[in-house]
Amino acid sequence: MPPGDHSSSDRYVTFQSIDFEGNMDAVLVHLRRYIDDPAFANPFWDRFRRRLAEAEETERPVADRLLLMHAHVYTMAELFEDNEDADALAALRRLEEECF
Repeated sequence: MPPGDHSSSDRYVTFQSIDFEGNMDAVLVHLRRYIDDPAFANPFWDRFRRRLAEAEETERPVADRLLLMHAHVYTMAELFEDNEDADALAALRRLEEECF
């Protein structure tokens, strides 16, 4: 990508033109459908929700949410795969490819 041209994202060069918050929010919309549903309640997701709330209240909410999601990407993928949620998996894949 030529200097000054940010028409496409390239995390390995600049991280510019990557919508970190938008990518995280897209995954979280899908994730919350599951983890906020009592049918999916378990201690892991309860703790994840608490840690997410804490991350959102820090001085670095984007970085802290990103770190939390990165640490649990395989657990999120498993949840989406178990529920055959192709849209959620696509959003997660984009988050992984662009932001992790």
